[in-house]
Amino acid sequence: MNFSWLSDYLPLLVWGAGQTIALLVISVALGFPLAIGVALMRLSRFRGLRGLANGYCTFLRGTPLLVQLWLFYYGIGSLLPMVPGLRGSFLWPVLSEGFFFAAVAFTLNYAAYEAEVLRGALLAVPKGEIEAARAFGMPPGKVLRRVWLPRAIRTALPTIAGGVVLQLKATPLAFSVTVMDLYAVAYKIRQDTLLVYEPLIVVTVFFVLVAVLIAQVFRRIEAQIPIRR
Repeated sequence: MNFSWLSDYLPLLVWGAGQTIALLVISVALGFPLAIGVALMRLSRFRGLRGLANGYCTFLRGTPLLVQLWLFYYGIGSLLPMVPGLRGSFLWPVLSEGFFFAAVAFTLNYAAYEAEVLRGALLAVPKGEIEAARAFGMPPGKVLRRVWLPRAIRTALPTIAGGVVLQLKATPLAFSVTVMDLYAVAYKIRQDTLLVYEPLIVVTVFFVLVAVLIAQVFRRIEAQIPIRR
């Protein structure tokens, strides 16, 4: 094993790791609230909202994430320069980068999967707890915020943790749309040094450590939540 290159590429590796973490944080932070909204739409009494949410989840859960990423980057991305005035606007430096399209694709995909998890968790909340909250005179919005949704999230917490880890493992796909994430850095190192295994070992160690950290964070959250049976 030859790791003599590590010091030379350390700044680039740190940058790539930062891009990977940024994609994870953005997609989870934006995707989870979206997942809550989609899950509630799937449980709505209105057929139109249910159909819209079902179509969203079916499409994004039924197609590969890589295909979705390419549709955004090579499809929508190729049309954006045709929008009048967009190239000269302050938004163009963001919209012209692959990172933006990767973040959007990852966010929408994550929301579709988590919406299904939350839908099941919302249905699993005992009806007695919801009826008791209503008996106290809580309006529907307050019942959702104070009783129904927190109870569902507690139930789904282990699955949510697994979803975050899966989202972490999906981030190397951003390499395919020119994002210089950690895997892209490893690919560049392989091209420069002709070393195959050593850069991949560094990437593997990083992902394992982050996955362990995510698991520990969720375990602490679970430990602080009282269990009610």
